[in-house]
Amino acid sequence: MTGWLLVIDMQPGFGHPESPWFTPGYEACAARIDALLPRFAGRALFTRFVPPAKPEGAWRAYYARWPFAMAPENAGLWAVDARWRHLPSVTSLRFSKWREAEALLPPEVPVTLCGVATDCCVLGTALEAVDAGRRVDLVQDACAAGSDALHAAALAVMADRAPMLRLVTTEALLAGS
Repeated sequence: MTGWLLVIDMQPGFGHPESPWFTPGYEACAARIDALLPRFAGRALFTRFVPPAKPEGAWRAYYARWPFAMAPENAGLWAVDARWRHLPSVTSLRFSKWREAEALLPPEVPVTLCGVATDCCVLGTALEAVDAGRRVDLVQDACAAGSDALHAAALAVMADRAPMLRLVTTEALLAGS
């Protein structure tokens, strides 16, 4: 069976320049995701990070630092980017989206992963997917982080997980490599 594309957290909260969590490179990442989607027609799942109604444990301190995320007037930041709202999605309160996504993906199929942020939600999801026994192709140029340095560091961590986790480019993936 052909694999699935799992697109992590392409949301206004990470793509809008005025958001405190703005991710430089978001639009370049979005363009590459658009290029990938036809290859995964009917086999793409988007994730979205949403703040909890009431943070618990370590999340209390996290949201105390980032109160904008829980402000009711900012609820629109947590929708899937309007370009892809019509596609299937799953919601998670966690950095890693694997627990929620795994339930919607066919068992044992490879997963191609992209989105934001490379150093947080993408990294966490990729490592959990590998721990669950999935082969993961991470489309490194269809991911973005808060800085080039964070992106590169996260890619270095994931590159060490080969052969379970393979770094690929959009061009190579579309060419069939």
